[in-house]
Amino acid sequence: MKIKVVTNILEANDRIAAENRKVFDDAGVFVINLMSGPGAGKTSLLESTIKDLKGILKIGVIEGDIAGTDDAQRIDSLGAPVVQINTGGGCHLDANMITEVMNDLPLKDLDLLIIENVGNLVCPAEFNVGEHMKAMLLSIAEGHDKPLKYPLMFQKSSALILNKIDLLPYTNADLEKIKKDSLSLNPKLMIFEVSCRTGEGTGEWTKWLQSLVK
Repeated sequence: MKIKVVTNILEANDRIAAENRKVFDDAGVFVINLMSGPGAGKTSLLESTIKDLKGILKIGVIEGDIAGTDDAQRIDSLGAPVVQINTGGGCHLDANMITEVMNDLPLKDLDLLIIENVGNLVCPAEFNVGEHMKAMLLSIAEGHDKPLKYPLMFQKSSALILNKIDLLPYTNADLEKIKKDSLSLNPKLMIFEVSCRTGEGTGEWTKWLQSLVK
């Protein structure tokens, strides 16, 4: 019974996600579902991306959190259109949540919409929200065991951004193992090594984003 219930939930979500995707396609906006564990640096990456692409791409953001509006306020301060979703305890965003807020954004004026999912390495990977691509962020401080412990997110993502590489000298994280294990799960995975604090490597990420937005 439990398996049937979960299957029904995912199927219903996928139907709504397909409707969201059509809205995004009609508006001509490319949508990324950005996922990570809590504290990996998703909002910092968004801030860096918005600054680097100012005047090049028009970027909007949907912020997903269990509670609070701190991240949305950070994005708003940069002048980017942003809406906040608070799940009230839910560990991920689903397609219906996106449907409810998408009209609060000027979709037709945007080139790129980034959905910052709730910080969680499990549930967000299971739910499509209508995005064109999933991307995940992994902080070096989280350690090199995460790809094999949480394989689905790595398998579902098109890009892996390894953040906080400036901390490598202060951790025992094995960067090469992270990349090797990630590519064993998903050989097509694009990998970017960045530090949102110093700006190292962020140019490679933003250049790739530009290539995706037609």
